Parts: sequence; structure tokens; C-alpha cells
Amino acid sequence: MKIVIIGTGNVATVLGKLIISKGHQVIEVVGRNQKNTNALAKILNATGNVNFENITEEGDIYMIAVVDTAIEIVANKLFLKNKLIVHTAGSVSINVLNTLENRYGVLWPLQTLRKEMQAIPEIPFVIDANNEATYATLLNFTKTITDTVFRANDARRVKLHLAAVVVSNLTNHLYTLADDYCQKESLEFKLLVPLIEETGKRIKSNAPSNVQTGPAARKDEGTINSHISLLKGYPTLQKIYQLISESIKTGNLRK
Repeated sequence: MKIVIIGTGNVATVLGKLIISKGHQVIEVVGRNQKNTNALAKILNATGNVNFENITEEGDIYMIAVVDTAIEIVANKLFLKNKLIVHTAGSVSINVLNTLENRYGVLWPLQTLRKEMQAIPEIPFVIDANNEATYATLLNFTKTITDTVFRANDARRVKLHLAAVVVSNLTNHLYTLADDYCQKESLEFKLLVPLIEETGKRIKSNAPSNVQTGPAARKDEGTINSHISLLKGYPTLQKIYQLISESIKTGNLRK
């Protein structure tokens, strides 16, 4: 299929590379910054365009891959007819596109993406569309670029986005706090990386609750209190340690 990508950032770059690697063609990259637009267009062997009023009408799918707050602004600049237009955000309603006289939908890559990636990771996609015919078209396309496709309306998608923030963004913040602790205590954070990787491997085939280990899971109050004492100089990490340990100990996930 012929794809037009609107945006030049992380998502636009990685999805552009993925799309052409699967045999599709990116025919145009549309952006605000001439330098960035031309740079991505060159990578994708596409035409670069910074004029929203002159977007090609030869595309099969028009993919809006910009920051969440700009999606509606971009959509209102598009004057296309009978085209399939999608945005790529997890927490933005499909309805920001409903002013368009087109077929429209959502094509959200449930993955953390950086344009510097040398290899494209496994990317599950969450999709939706404004009608069943459009959904079928979007589903058929998505199946050509990934093995994992899940349909979710706005209500389900925003909840899935929240869960994604917990397992990725919040977890990474814990890594950041641990790294800061290690640096200040003259410890090597890189020694913890194999442990992080092994934990990730385990939850591929087990429920996270079934692979929980550590002093809180054992209700080892002596070790927990010792750790809390060691964290007196790190009040943020200490508070988080106490809160999460208490949650693990009680096992009451709905509180």
C-alpha cells in the first residue's frame, strides 16, 4: 500500500522503517520543519513536504504520527476526500478525526519507540475505526506489519495506555531511582541489568503475581526494615519502597 506519514519524530521514523521493510511504500513525509522532513523522507525514499495544502492524494493510508496535543490541529489542516486517515496515539480519542469527510481510525503501536533504534522490536498494534468496512481495511494492512493486532475502542484503549505507562514509564522511573542510589553509594547499576532481563523473561510465560519474589513476598520484616533504614537519605525511594512492599505483602490488588 502507499502510505503518507505526517510527522517526523520517533513514531513516524520507526513506523516508516517498519512499513517499508514489509513491502509497502511511503510516498510522502509531511512535517513542519524542512530539515527534519527531508531527512526522514530520504531515509524512507519518499518525497518531503512542509505544505499541508499540497499533500499528495495518491496515498492509501494517511498516518498522523505527531504529539498527542497536535493531532486534532493536524487533522483540521487536511483537506482530503475518501481517504483512510489514522492517528497513532494510545490516549487520544478516535473522535478527533470525525470532522474529516473520510474513513478514519487508530493505529497505535504498543511499544516504546526511538528513532535511534538500530533494530525494530516486536510491536503489537491496537486498532479501531469509524465503521466496519474501514476496520477491515485497517486490519488487513496491520496484519502485514505485525503478528499481534488487538481491537479496542476509546474506553478500552485509554485503560490499556494507562497499563502501558505503569509497566514502562513508571517502571523505568524505578530504574532511574535505583541508578541514582547506586551512583551515590558507589555501586554498579549495570550489575542489576541481568536481573531486570530475567524478570522480563519470566513474565512472558507466567502471570506476574506468580513470579513475585523478594522480602515483601516472603513477609521478611527484618530485611524490609533494614532496607527502609538504609534509604533514610533517599526519601522518595524510601516512600515508594514502603508503599510497594506493603502492597506486595497484603496482596490486595484492588485497594
